[in-house]
Amino acid sequence: MSVKKTSTRINTLYNVSYRVFSILLPLVTAPYLSRTVGQTGVGMYAHAWNASYIFVLIGTLGLESYGVRAISRVRDNPSMLSRTFSEIFGMQRLVAAVALFFWLIYCAFFSGETSPIAWSLTLMSVSCLCNLDWCLMGLDQFRPIALRNTFVKLLAAGCVFLFIHSQEDLWIYGFAWSLSTLLGCLLCCMSLRKLVTPVRVPLRDSLRHFVPCLGLFVSVIAVSIYRTMDKVMVGSIAGMAQNGLYENAEKIIYCLSGFISAFGNVMMPRSAHLIEQGDLQEVRRSMHLSMHLILCMVSAMAFGILSVADRFAPLFYGDDFVYSGTLMMPLGFSLIMIGFANVVRMQWILPNGLDRVVLHSVLTGACVNLIVNFSLIPSMGAMGAVVGTLLAELAVPVVQYLHVRGDLPYRSYLKILLSYLLIGTSMTLAVRSLMPLVPDTWTGLMLLVFFGGAVYGILTLCYWKIAKVQILRMLLHRKRRASPAVQDCD
Repeated sequence: MSVKKTSTRINTLYNVSYRVFSILLPLVTAPYLSRTVGQTGVGMYAHAWNASYIFVLIGTLGLESYGVRAISRVRDNPSMLSRTFSEIFGMQRLVAAVALFFWLIYCAFFSGETSPIAWSLTLMSVSCLCNLDWCLMGLDQFRPIALRNTFVKLLAAGCVFLFIHSQEDLWIYGFAWSLSTLLGCLLCCMSLRKLVTPVRVPLRDSLRHFVPCLGLFVSVIAVSIYRTMDKVMVGSIAGMAQNGLYENAEKIIYCLSGFISAFGNVMMPRSAHLIEQGDLQEVRRSMHLSMHLILCMVSAMAFGILSVADRFAPLFYGDDFVYSGTLMMPLGFSLIMIGFANVVRMQWILPNGLDRVVLHSVLTGACVNLIVNFSLIPSMGAMGAVVGTLLAELAVPVVQYLHVRGDLPYRSYLKILLSYLLIGTSMTLAVRSLMPLVPDTWTGLMLLVFFGGAVYGILTLCYWKIAKVQILRMLLHRKRRASPAVQDCD
């Protein structure tokens, strides 16, 4: 059975469109939720959700990396595709069942004051039994995933306005979210039936994927320590009110980082396929242009947040969340580190099977995060978690560099980064100089955002013109041969 291939641009369009939707939707739901349940309510839900997410990560066991790579390597061979899928899916069901069992134990004995919300999220762990996103991504089939996730978020958002009127109603939100996630996974299973034919395989053949998948899982769970456990630690050490402030600050950063994930998820199976064919020159060319695109985007986000976060937070979340804006301003710079590391990881490290590099980098980041969190959260509260996150995200690309610096032109990448940092700094100075003249209203905020975007866009286009960066050609045209300027970037 042949798989209809979808172009990189179409896959990117599906992913980015979904990420734009993911960013816009909280603009509708988060202000209502924050004003309805307050700092403590937001903190309690964040605590339960992130505990649930850790068990979901256990249930999927790193398949978003290992499974995607394994499927992308055999997608042109129908018989190998069916066997590889069946083996990995068999292992997934076994691991997901074990994770579900331990989640039920957590809900019964360890969830504390968040117990009703935790129980309502149980279907999230159930969905791990049939979450086959890894196979769809490996086949370059991003459309059903984007449509599914859009459906899930719309259903959950509707439940916010219909059912959430106090802290006691948060369990309804959790149940609606987990139920819609499970339904979405089942819909994706139906889409996959047309692409892959499952076959019977011995259990030992399924279990042979466990060890390599476990290696990537350690990386995934380590990342979750400093992207998920932060909120569990803030809530446990500094209290649910501080956790609510941190949750709303981190929520904006997380939504924006979705653009990075969308791009990386599309490029990883493509890079793995190119490396399997031996076309390393095309991979390096693609990485060079990807660095321009990603660093341009994340620098605009980071410096944009720095420019307007102190006005945005109280307007968006309410006066109780003024401090969330203060937390956002430094936290936004984690996007730059995430973006840089994502390009190297998704387009070189993972496609080349350098799983140990991923493991070393994220374990280092997790250790840094835990040490800083335990040191600073007791005295600094949520701001201690911000410092821990920044240092952890910085550690990841540094460790990557130590491992693959001989394979990639890091000097060229750092020059690209410096260029966008200068452009972002110029934008922030321009916006902050205009701010005293603009009223502290939504209209004033939109004016500042538009002005900052115009400054950043003009400076970026000038830079692309002077440096002869081929971003626009990459976006508008199909695959072409690398220009001398790109080939000589080393």
